[in-house]
Amino acid sequence: MQLFDGRPEVVDGRLPREIRTYDFLDKLGIEYKRTDHEPADNMEACNKIDAVLGVVICKNLFLCNRQKTKFYLLMMPGDKKFKTKELSSQINSARLSFAEAEDMLKYLDIEPGAVSIMGLMNDKDHEVQLLIDEDVLKGDYVGCHPCVCTSSLKIKTSDVMEKFLPAVGHDVMTVHLVGED
Repeated sequence: MQLFDGRPEVVDGRLPREIRTYDFLDKLGIEYKRTDHEPADNMEACNKIDAVLGVVICKNLFLCNRQKTKFYLLMMPGDKKFKTKELSSQINSARLSFAEAEDMLKYLDIEPGAVSIMGLMNDKDHEVQLLIDEDVLKGDYVGCHPCVCTSSLKIKTSDVMEKFLPAVGHDVMTVHLVGED
């Protein structure tokens, strides 16, 4: 794996959703580093990607309430354990569960394995509430996917908060997750 500045020079074979992500970031003047890789399906693969980027990629979870009337995108440090009860009490939503793949595609134009804050650019009706663990905001950089699981990006946290989120019209709710037993 190599670390590149910005978008790939050759876009043949890349999905339109990935190219739209680069177009959007470039339009906003957001600089980013990129690495291309095989889909990461275990922690060892994730750790290798993190090492190339020089940042811990966030754990991104797409959640919903039991009635499927509210959807949430949770960004949290990859090394924290997710506990639904801990989050439910903070957002006043009981019975949280993982949303279905169809819902990921419908609201974020993302498939399982590629869930990312970048998908919010596809949520034109603002159906998804962004939740970010406070520890993610303490880092200088955020690691995420460009709406596909075969590339990863390193973006300044300040650019995500001050440029990307205002451009997509999404507010963030900061949560405190302990993630311990």
